[in-house]
Amino acid sequence: MTEQPIDCAIVGGGPAGLTAAIYLARFRLRIRLIDGGDSRAAWIPISHNHAGFPDGISGIDLLARMRDQAVRYGVHIVPGTCEALERSEDGFLVRGPGEPFAARTVLLATGVVNHRPSGIDDAFHSAALERGLLRYCPICDGYEVTDRDVAVIGTGTRGFKEAMFLRAYTPSIALIAPEGPHALEDAARTELSDAGVAIVDGPVEGYRMAGDRIAAQAGGRERWFDSLYPALGSRIRSDLMLSLGASLGEDGCVVVDRHQRTEIDGLYAAGDVVQGLDQISHAMGEAGVAATTIRNDLAQRFPLRR
Repeated sequence: MTEQPIDCAIVGGGPAGLTAAIYLARFRLRIRLIDGGDSRAAWIPISHNHAGFPDGISGIDLLARMRDQAVRYGVHIVPGTCEALERSEDGFLVRGPGEPFAARTVLLATGVVNHRPSGIDDAFHSAALERGLLRYCPICDGYEVTDRDVAVIGTGTRGFKEAMFLRAYTPSIALIAPEGPHALEDAARTELSDAGVAIVDGPVEGYRMAGDRIAAQAGGRERWFDSLYPALGSRIRSDLMLSLGASLGEDGCVVVDRHQRTEIDGLYAAGDVVQGLDQISHAMGEAGVAATTIRNDLAQRFPLRR
């Protein structure tokens, strides 16, 4: 490896990573973006929650527009997965894909992976998402299920909170435990019952779609709904932090300061991998802060003049 270190390596090609890339490229910095091609934003069939698109925009189209904008400013997008980060005298050694390269700073925008309901294969999952029968973000699209029949697959605190959040949109809510009897506190059961939420013990033994509805087999019978929301948590993609010996928050999220700096000098994070509101707009805002911080931190170490 003989090439000079780049200014910033961005790991993650979702809304946070692409926003940061656009900012950093327009700051005239040398950057490289590693994109695994599996941003959760690509799951969105159409969003009416993203400002500036009153008729809605699909996640795939939004990502394509952002990639096009980044490339116009010279961003080098590398498809693949970052396997490891190592400290070096230049800052960091980035391993994978391709030959290792040096970067003065790194921005992690790796996001999270939603836990899917068991018994749903990839084809069924994709088709249900596309038709709005399976949804993961009530903040994004609760409005779309106003006065519809909705099920939440979950239990405990997470299932309770999601069911009560959606109750603000529709009176027809069922909270279905995914694997067996519900793990709900008595107070939660009472609040759900008072709100008219049906409490159904699992396990859920199968799903199917017909027309514009989706069914879950639970509680001894098949139950049909207009939309189903899994509330099963997610896996935080923070493994690269651990490879550097960093600590994480109790929930596995990357801990940052108000400028998106991690505890490791030269390492920043933005988007869903950081604890906060899992929303595209929020991720993009964090990315703007992170990119500006990276630019200013680098300017204190290196002359940023042409």
